Amino acid sequence: MAKPLSAKIVIKILCKEFGFYFVSQKGSHIKLKKVVNKKEITTVVPLHKELSHGTLKGVLNLAEIDEKNFREKL
Repeated sequence: MAKPLSAKIVIKILCKEFGFYFVSQKGSHIKLKKVVNKKEITTVVPLHKELSHGTLKGVLNLAEIDEKNFREKL
C-alpha cells in the first residue's frame, strides 16, 4: 500500500496535472472544480496532514480520476 499523501500535495497535483482550480474553502475543506465538455466536475479535499486511503479514493472518485492515473503523476 502506498504511503499517505498530504492534502496540499493532492491539491497541487489536481490543479497542475488535472486542470482543477480553487473555488472556495469552508473550515478545513477545499472545494476544487473543473469544466469538461460543458460539465462541471467538483471535488472536496479535507486539509489533513495525511489523507487516509479511503479519503483519497473518495476525493478522486468525486474528481472522476482513476487512482492509478493519479499516482503516476506523483
